[in-house]
This record gives sequence, structure tokens and C-alpha cells, in this order.
Amino acid sequence: MQNPPQTTDELYAALGENDRLPYGRTRTVTAEELAEAAELFGEPVPLIHALLELQEAYTYGSEPRKSPVVFARLLNLFDEQPDVFDARLRHQLFWRFKWVANALRSLPEIPLASLRQWMTEMRDRYEKAGLDLQPYYGQAYQLAAHVGEDMDLAYELWAGRTRSALSDCEACETCERALYHLAAGDDERALRVWEPVLQGKESCQEEPARSVSYALLPLLRTGRADEARHLHLAGYRGSRRNPSMAGEVGRHLEFCALTGNEARGLELLAENRNLFDEVDSPLALLDLLTGVEVLLARVEALGHGELPAAGFPGRSWTVASLRAEVRDRADDLAARFDARNGTTAHADRRRARLDRAPLLESLELTLRPRTLDDVAPAPAPAAPRPAETLPESPAELIRRARELDEQGHPDAHACWARLRELTAAGGYVHPDDPDVGPLVRLRADLLEEEATLADRKDRHADAAALYEEAAGLYEDAGLAGHAVFARASAVLAQAQVVPPEADGEGADGEGARLEGADAEARAAAQADVLARAHGELVRLHEGASGLAPFLQARLLRLRVSARGLRLQASGDKEHVAPVLAEAELLYDFATRHGLTGQIAAARLLRATTHAMSGDLPTARAEADGLVELLRTDGPAWHLPRALSLLGKIQLGLGDAEAAHASLSESMRLAAEWPAEGVDAPNVHGELAQACMHLGRPDEALRHLTRSAELDLRAGDRFDAFCAWSNAAQLSLDLGRIEDCIALLDSLLVEPDVVNGELDDRLVAQLRLTRARALHAGEDLKAATAEFVALAAESAGWDDDPGSHAMIAAETAVLLGEAGEFEQAREAVDRALAAHARDPRFEMLSNALRELARLQAHQQGPDGLAGARAFLDYAGRVADAARAAGYEAHGRPLDSALAYEHGRVNAYGGAYEESLAALEKALGLIGEPGEDAGRAAEWAECVRLAGVVEGVYLERRAAALGRVGAAVERLASLGHGETAEPLTELAERLRDEE
Repeated sequence: MQNPPQTTDELYAALGENDRLPYGRTRTVTAEELAEAAELFGEPVPLIHALLELQEAYTYGSEPRKSPVVFARLLNLFDEQPDVFDARLRHQLFWRFKWVANALRSLPEIPLASLRQWMTEMRDRYEKAGLDLQPYYGQAYQLAAHVGEDMDLAYELWAGRTRSALSDCEACETCERALYHLAAGDDERALRVWEPVLQGKESCQEEPARSVSYALLPLLRTGRADEARHLHLAGYRGSRRNPSMAGEVGRHLEFCALTGNEARGLELLAENRNLFDEVDSPLALLDLLTGVEVLLARVEALGHGELPAAGFPGRSWTVASLRAEVRDRADDLAARFDARNGTTAHADRRRARLDRAPLLESLELTLRPRTLDDVAPAPAPAAPRPAETLPESPAELIRRARELDEQGHPDAHACWARLRELTAAGGYVHPDDPDVGPLVRLRADLLEEEATLADRKDRHADAAALYEEAAGLYEDAGLAGHAVFARASAVLAQAQVVPPEADGEGADGEGARLEGADAEARAAAQADVLARAHGELVRLHEGASGLAPFLQARLLRLRVSARGLRLQASGDKEHVAPVLAEAELLYDFATRHGLTGQIAAARLLRATTHAMSGDLPTARAEADGLVELLRTDGPAWHLPRALSLLGKIQLGLGDAEAAHASLSESMRLAAEWPAEGVDAPNVHGELAQACMHLGRPDEALRHLTRSAELDLRAGDRFDAFCAWSNAAQLSLDLGRIEDCIALLDSLLVEPDVVNGELDDRLVAQLRLTRARALHAGEDLKAATAEFVALAAESAGWDDDPGSHAMIAAETAVLLGEAGEFEQAREAVDRALAAHARDPRFEMLSNALRELARLQAHQQGPDGLAGARAFLDYAGRVADAARAAGYEAHGRPLDSALAYEHGRVNAYGGAYEESLAALEKALGLIGEPGEDAGRAAEWAECVRLAGVVEGVYLERRAAALGRVGAAVERLASLGHGETAEPLTELAERLRDEE
């Protein structure tokens, strides 16, 4: 708090502002400062309000030691000046006797006699005030349950009584009743009692999050795993990082441990590391630590005790070391509570939780399922697995590697990998065999293989250097032909190196986002580099003599690739013919020499070129022919890639069924040739598109998540996050809101996101999708906070004002939903300024109309002027769109605006203006016709006009005539269902006559 309040009005305003903050240290510190400030006014009522706010901050900020102290001051004020407590303050005072009872139970240093003395105090106070004792018996039962004695009697004395005004809310009492049956071992009955809370029919500050955390394991035990999964996602989001819900977080960690989701459990533990330092309640800490220990014990039992884990501040922890620390602290807490209570209840309950066996071997909780192996340090990549057993002797292995390499057989990679291991190990003796050649040749072979693998991973600069080094060694070995090919490979690899200023990694971070002329210039420069590279390849090829056929074919293939890459960079169709000409040279040469692998490569390059040029029918014919050739004559290892290309072409032609079949077969066959390097993430992405065209979105979602996982394993984090972003958006579109939020929450805590290493626009897209999901999930407060933050950040996107306009407009709408129309107007001003630079006509118009509707609906006549101001903005946007020749994708902007004028004026009580606006809208829409969308818009306009005219202006006869004619018109056009609301309105108007 920067400046203390100078008047009681300022104090009340500050208390109200603080009340809107989330519970935690910031809110608590401010509450303490406000309580000190209230003392200075010398008036009891402001002080009472400040102390009530302070006690609430302590209670829900998990500081139970301080809550009773504040309440004692309130009680003294009540005893000294009862008349200053009005009915609301008096209710608050007696309600908080329960808060103090809860606080005292949570502190093992408070003697049991003192707890019972407080219960007596509560009973006496309630009786003296003439209050019903049901709340007292509720607290008496909770004390009995805490101690572990006389629970049944205490339950009957409480549960059999009628609720009163000071009873806990229905959701909290429901939870206590369910926990009683749960403690008795009756899962089914407990779940029946919990049903209204779990279904969202009853809620409060702590519910349903508290009930959800307890219900997870009973749901699993009764076979309701899907429901448990859904509630875990929703319930955890309501508990995370909240010190007052530390026990709930512990039970979510336990749930992860018992369902095969140990990796997610560690992720959630890291997200809640603040709780180790912020939870001041010993009882809540015991609950949390027991859940943490269940998780850590499970991870350690699975052999991952050395994994890092988030724990108490001040040092680094492994799973094993943190488990030992947690065990000692939790055992001590349980012993202290049991010593205070004179029972073994807490140690017994703790042991029961720790002894539970996993309830499910595996339960997929999120769209990003991970195992402990996924979070463990990555092992060295495994060597490719060959189809046949590798030769034992180095000489045979070298001969086999070269034979397979000449064929282009993928098993050559496994041979080279084994040879690399042998030569790297101490004591390698090179075979003295003329057929094998000298060691320098083998070293050249291994360098060339390393270069090839680097090139496949787009590490072109590394590849170029390795190829050059290999070329030098081949020359030393007297293999001029191999040296020429290695040097040619270096030329093409170097031509693909992206200049530092164009790769998005420069100082300003904007390289990859340049558009327009700059992008065209970059493409032209890249095409020029590739043209020069092609010339150099031709020179090297024509200058070489005595080349073996397989090397000649490889050089021809490099020439085709250079031409193809130039076409890809430029997009110029004039470059198509040169690519096809080079491909034809390769095809003819390979056919003459019987090089089946290169024949297939030439046809694959031809099909790809036709596809790149937009000639998809020709590309499909070529790809179909290639697939048939490979099925009959081989080589089989080219078939996965050919099917992948065919599937993409079929998808481009709109044949989703055929595309799905081709792509699926490609993935199945690729498993037989893992070293061939089919782009599996890309194929899964294409399969996702095919599934969406086929109306199978759930399958599409699986392919997107698989694509992301494969990219992540390959180290392609940008592509992985793009795929995850698409998966999150699709899950939101499917209404799987909690799945969407859980996925994005997991991604946004990744180290490269937190450290700002991932592309900032991609991170912003992830956050934007999350904000929209929070809004869809009716978490308006969290959604608005995220949108406000994004709007502030996107204001600096000078290269993309249109995106800022979109985000600012959406932010304004959410602020309007929250009733913050002044802030909404400020966001609108920013959106309009950005829109002026990069127009977003339809999106701005929709947002402005919605803001007008919200203000008129919430504020009625008082908000009419402000709502009309938003519509004036929308009118200017529509005028500019009309002048620019813009056509909306949805409703036409002019008719939509006229309708909104009608609705807003109706909300504001300006019924004549409303009816006039609706008449204008009907004129702009025109006759309904056969189009269902237009008919629905027309019918809604007629309906609202009928309501305004017949109900508010009381011109029922005119309204009935209007509505009746519309019903007949719609029926004649076959829009009977669309006419149903009008028929209902006509019946209502007749009833009111």
C-alpha cells in the first residue's frame, strides 16, 4: 500500500480493492496495513471492517496462528460496544467462531482442553444470543473426527439437526457428511452424498475443490475413472499454488501417484513449490506432505530416486532426499497431533495413505501424457536397428556398410554406427585387407555418414564442414570420385545455411517475422544462392571422370535437389521445368544402369515438383505410379516416403479418405524402416488434417499430440510447441476445456518458455488460447487478467498491429462482462488505434456491438449513453469496411449493427428508437429466402421487433400481425423450426390480450 487512507471513505475503498485480490501474502500484508490505518481514525466501525478483512486474509492465507488473535479483538469490541455491530456485522462475528475453532484444531501446540474450552465458549455465546446450536454441533463433530473419538455420536448430534442461518454452507456440510461415510469405508454412499457438489450444483469459497480432492480415489475404486480424470483437471486448477488448499494439492499429487502419472505429479509438485514456504498451518502442511510422500515413494520405487524434485527452499533436492526430509517432518507433525489428542488417529491415517497400492496402472490424465523416462535426463541416441544381424569382424562390417550404402539401403546407418563405436574404442586394429582399404578411407566414410545425419536434421553448416573434411580424406585415400561427391554435398549443404540476420535469432528477434518486400528479397537471395550452387554442382560433375554409376547418380540427384530447393525458395513456376529436366536426366541414367533406388528417387522428385507447382492431378498420377512400382519392384524402404507424399497430394485434392489410408500405411511401414527417416511428426500432422475433413476430431487430436511428442523427442521444440498449440485450440473447439487448460499449463512452465527462449509470438498464442479456454470455462477473473496482460504486451508489436487490435478488442469484451466499462473503453481505444494501421473490420465490429449489449443489459437506462457510444464506434468501423469493399464472413456489418441498435435501445427503455432500428435492420436483411442463416437472422429481428412492439409498446394487434405474417413466410420457405420462437411469441401476445 503506497499511501495510507486519509478518510474512512478511502479506507472502505481500499478494503474493497483488497478484497478483490487473491488470497496470499500481498493481500494479507495490505490487510495488516489497513487495520493499522483504521486504528488511527478512532472509530469502532471502520476498525471492525478492517479487522474482519484481516482475519479473512489470515484464514484463507493459511496463517491459523494469527486468526484467533484478530478475532479476540473483534470479540472485545463486541463486548464493549455491541450496539455498533449492525445485523450484518453481528452475523459475521458469530459466523467466525467456526473459523477460530478450525484454526485452533490445526495447531498441535494448542492443548485439547483449550479446544474444548473454546467449544464451550461458542455454545455459551450462541445460547446467550438466542442462536440455534446446529453450527456448534457441526464444530463438535469436526473436533471428534479430528481426534478420532466418539465420531458416530457427534455425527448424529449434528447431522440430525435442521440447518440455521449460521450453519456452514450446504456444499461444506455435504463434504463433511460424505467424509463421514468415506471414513466408514462406504465409497458408494459418500459419492451419492457428494453428487450435488461434484456436479457443480453447490459451491462456495472452498467447494467444490475440497470435495473433488477427496472424491478422486473413491471414484477410481468404484470404476468411474473418466469422471475422476475430469474432476482432477478442474479441481486441481481451483487448488494449485493456494496455501489455504495445500491439503487438496497433496491429494491431487497422491491421485497422480496412484494412476501411473508420476511424471505429472512431479510437474505439479514443481508448480506448487511455494507451498513448502507459505503454508503456516501444521494440519494443512501434514496433509500436503503426506500426499507429497506418496508421490515421491512411488517415483523412488520405480527406480527414479535420483530425479530432481522441487522441495523446501534453500537447497536442491532429489526425489530420494526430499522423500526422506518430507517423511521426517510429516512423522513429527502426526506425532505432535496425536500427542495433543491422546490418540493415534493421524499416524494411522497417514500410514493408510502411504500403504495404498496404485489403483490403476495407467490413466491418461492430459493431452500430454508423460512417463518418468520422459522427464529423466535424455540418454544417448540409440544406434539404428538393422533388419539383419551385423557382421562380427570389422572387415566384414566395413564391406557390408559400403555395399548397403551404395544401394541407399537404410541399414547402412546401423553398420556405420557400429563402426564408429569400434573405432572410437581403445585398441581398434584396422583390417589389413586390400578390399577394405586404408583406415583413412574408413574415417572419410564415417565423416560422410555424420555429415549426412547432420544434413537430415537441418544442421547444414555442420554438414558442410564435415563433407569438406571427408572430401580431403577421400583424396588422401586416392578416391577422387568419392571426394567429388563429398565436395558437391558440401556445396549444397552450404547453400542451405540461413544467414544469421534472417533466422530470427538476431538482436532484435524480428528476423523470422519480416514480411512483404523484405521476405521477397530474402527468397530471391536464397534462390540466387541455390542457382549458383547448382552451377557449381554441374561444374564438379562434368569435371570428374571415371565415376562409378552410383556416384554419378548421386551427383545427378544433388543437381535435382538444388533446382528443387530453388523452386521452393522462389515459388516461381518458371523454375519448374528445369527441375523436371534434371529429374529426367537422373531417371534415364538410373534406368540405364538398373539403380532401382535412384529410379524411385527420380520419380519421387518429379511427383514432389508437380505438387509444388500446384499441378496436383499430375502429381497424384506420378505418386500413384511410384507406389505401385515400389510395391512390385522395390526398394521397399522408399514406400513409406512415397505413401506419405501421395497422402499429402490426396489431401490437397480433397480426397480425405484416400489420404488417411495412404498416410496411415506410411506410418505403419515406416516402423519397419526406422533409419529411413520418414518425417513422422509431419505425417501425423497431415493425418490430423485428414481426420478433421472426415469428421473425426478426437482422432485428429491424438495425431496432433503424437506429432508434438515426436518433435519434442527429436529436439524440434518450436515445431513441437506449434503442434501443441494446434492441439490446444482443437481441444477448446471440441469443448474439452479442462484438457485444453491442463495442456497449456504444462507447456507454459517449460524452462525455455519461462526463460524467454521460445518464440515470443508462439508463447503469446499459447497464452491467448489459455485465456479463451478460461473464459469458456467461466473463470472470468483469471481470463480477464490474462487478456489484460496480453493486451499490454502486444501493444509493442509494431510489426503486427492487427493481432494487437484483436487481443485488445477481446480484452475489452471481457472487461465489459466484468462490468468494468471504463477500462473496456480504454482497451477499445487501443484496439481502434491498432485497427487503423491493420484493419480488422469484422472482429472490431463484433466486439463493439457486444460491449454495447453488455453495458445496456447490465446498466439499463443508466448505461444507454455509454452503449450507444460503443455502437457509434461500430458504425464508423462499418462505414470504413464498406468504403474498403470489405465483405464480412459472418453477418453483414450494417444489418448486424442496426439489430444491435434495436436490442440496446430496448434494454435501455428507448422502445420507439428500438423499433425503428429493428425496422431498418429488416430492410437491410431483405427477404429471408432459402438460406438458413439469413432466415434465422431475419426471424430473430422480427421476434425482437414483436416483443418491443407488442409487450413494451403494448401494440399487440400490430405485433401479432407482424409475427403471424413472418411465421407464414418462413413456413412457406421450409423454415418451420426457425419459426418456432415466433409461434411461441404469438401465443404469448394472444394470452396477454
